[in-house]
Amino acid sequence: MATLLRGEVRAILQPAGHAQYEGAYCPPGVPFAEVRRGPFDGKSDIVVRPDPNGDLPRHMTFGGGQVVYEYDGRDGKGRAVYRYAPRLSPSHRDVMNGVAEVYAEHALNKAKGGQ
Repeated sequence: MATLLRGEVRAILQPAGHAQYEGAYCPPGVPFAEVRRGPFDGKSDIVVRPDPNGDLPRHMTFGGGQVVYEYDGRDGKGRAVYRYAPRLSPSHRDVMNGVAEVYAEHALNKAKGGQ
């Protein structure tokens, strides 16, 4: 685990909550629960630095800004919780279309008597 510098706060990345995924893109045939899942969920070796007012950054981005996580308070351990924000993530639609392809392929294989 990383050593904290003065003022830094440990953070954890979590799946989207209702506020983050409401109205997010979900292609036909994909369970809406898939929309909640972010590519970095569970990552906890992250620290954030508050601004001069003591506020934590509202958003955290990864992949050159393609994946966005949104600040959602603190957990019981005092860590800053950032939740995946599919509506704010430019890569979300492409990822969901890829997920839809996997679900369609699985359904096709199941219909053919496969696994």
